[in-house]
Amino acid sequence: MRVVRLANYVAPASGGLRTSLRELGTGYLAAGHDPVLVIPGPEPGRRHTEQGLIVTVPGCPVPATGGYRAILTRRPLRRLLDQLEPGRLEVSDRTTLRWTGAWARARGVRSMMVSHDSLAGLMTMFSPPGVPAARLADRFNRRTAASYDVVVCTTAWAAAEFRRLGVPNLIQVPLGVDLAGFHPERRDEGLRARLAPGGQALLVHCSRLSPEKRPQRAIGALAELRRRGVPAALVVAGDGPQRRALQAQARGLPVRFLRHISDRGLLARLLATADVVIAPGPVETFGLSALEALASGTPVVVSSRSALPEIVGPAGLTTEDDDASCAGAVQRVLAWDVTGRRRLARRQAERFDWPTAVQGFLHAHGLAAGDGHPAAAVTGTPGRGGNPR
Repeated sequence: MRVVRLANYVAPASGGLRTSLRELGTGYLAAGHDPVLVIPGPEPGRRHTEQGLIVTVPGCPVPATGGYRAILTRRPLRRLLDQLEPGRLEVSDRTTLRWTGAWARARGVRSMMVSHDSLAGLMTMFSPPGVPAARLADRFNRRTAASYDVVVCTTAWAAAEFRRLGVPNLIQVPLGVDLAGFHPERRDEGLRARLAPGGQALLVHCSRLSPEKRPQRAIGALAELRRRGVPAALVVAGDGPQRRALQAQARGLPVRFLRHISDRGLLARLLATADVVIAPGPVETFGLSALEALASGTPVVVSSRSALPEIVGPAGLTTEDDDASCAGAVQRVLAWDVTGRRRLARRQAERFDWPTAVQGFLHAHGLAAGDGHPAAAVTGTPGRGGNPR
């Protein structure tokens, strides 16, 4: 079965979304299906990869996002979809690409929207005062759910904004983590000595440097820890529109900015070497980098308002959205027994793996693994079929 996947806002420095698309595509291909990923770029292109065919469509740069692009013109994309003749359509953008649900319905193609963010959370965070963000998000989410056969959310937290609307075609499928690539054995004492000399605690914040990720909270927590006499250093791994402001905030503190780490081996060593990873974003719907930290044996301090508490479980602590609370949570984690906290983090991560995630996504598509033929429709979801190709 040909599964065409559409995604906007995928850049060379993208983190969790790019990883998820790659792992799911690789899994679909291994299961006997024909995945095709369509993403925006500066120019058109096609290349065959381990996750199947990747088609690049010219996309418009999105200002103040640090390199993101979006496919905004419908006619060329509609022609491309007609040429690709998908048996299933999977869309990772509920805003600019929502119209593709109607395209799929008109052609009898079963469609699925994957919710990678919280629209209610983002609108509340960025809307001007007086704008009824929650009501607008509800209206938009109802229309999104009506546009697709299936809506997939990766956590209960992410699904909540659809569940309270009584959406009938909602399925919850968690993502996974590379348990072999991210492992406590990747710990590198030489790297630790360079990044946190003199026996300091090594803290890491790994995310895109944009407002919704709250990267400034990690720097503020470090400053507070040092005021309390806790010897600690921070590594910020990521890039984005707030980089310069963060560098100014970090002046005089032991903070090292590494930009986006595309070398997965280096990222795995960094996460396994850290003492604590800080993930303070209040609207995170899954938090793949936090899960990669857990797989590496490193506990995580997360926002109490995000989905991350249900991912991290007992292998970390939650914090409110202020520097003192974040610093306090980090300080308490540092007091835990090192061997015990690393073992607990790894055990928590082992609850999530990519083969199980792929199986869940294929089930949501109404597909079986192994032969590329459609399986039974998902219980409780309206099916419009789809032609095997």
